[in-house]
Amino acid sequence: MRYYWTFRVIVYILLSRGTSPKTIYFDEKVSVLESANISNEYIANINKALNRGPYFDTSATKNVTSLVGKTGHLNCRIKNLGNKTVSWIRHRDLHLLTVAESTYTSDQRFTSIYNKQTGDWSLQIMFAQIRDSGVYECQVSTTPPVGYTMIFSVVEPITTIPGGPELYIDMGSTVNLTCVVKHLPDPPYTVHWTHNNQDINYDSPRGGVSVITEKGDITTSYLLIQRAKISDSGKYSCLPSNANPKSVNVHILIGDHPAAVQRAHSLVPYSCKMLVLTTFAFLKLSI
Repeated sequence: MRYYWTFRVIVYILLSRGTSPKTIYFDEKVSVLESANISNEYIANINKALNRGPYFDTSATKNVTSLVGKTGHLNCRIKNLGNKTVSWIRHRDLHLLTVAESTYTSDQRFTSIYNKQTGDWSLQIMFAQIRDSGVYECQVSTTPPVGYTMIFSVVEPITTIPGGPELYIDMGSTVNLTCVVKHLPDPPYTVHWTHNNQDINYDSPRGGVSVITEKGDITTSYLLIQRAKISDSGKYSCLPSNANPKSVNVHILIGDHPAAVQRAHSLVPYSCKMLVLTTFAFLKLSI
């Protein structure tokens, strides 16, 4: 069989060079390889390729990312597999997950899928969880076994408001709150803003309040409040339709100090006076 394939390769090379097979002479002093001007080294390389055992196509990505709750696929492409068997192993606990297309774990979220057209052996992980993140190995049952490791990362949607959780804004300036949402399977249908848990009315008599939302792999929503007033202080929340909400506390500055801090300072002298009077009364009664 090996010589059959070698002969086919030789004929293919001759045809590609424009040499007709009919012009090949099998003189006892001149081999067919010499008449075709093909080096022994070249033929040795052909035979080596034909006799090579299973090997991995390393052009496939080694890093795979999936969202929490979604289905992840680790694709392992193997050449010259022959009659060898493919297994998937989780490195974290050296757990044998699958052998061929059979599952060897009680966690039925893990299955092995073979694609006859591409030669891929895929480990399918359904309803991916954060704990599924780690290193997985696609292993072939040669002697000794050969393997190809891949890194699986499971991420969950993240909502952030840069600068939080406390923001201090000068009175009369523009409040610009930015809400960033990433690691989503699809952009959120809506990004909703609230002030002190109440819906923001963009058409209120106050005016100067608007929102701009840019959707994509990373969705960004900007809440703009012009001519900031003391009444604009409070908790602002960003609520994407398909991700967790995020809140920030806004303090409007009067002069150089937040209004809340000023109110707290105004209570300090009164508290100190009460403490002194109470202590004095206690000492007087105890004498």
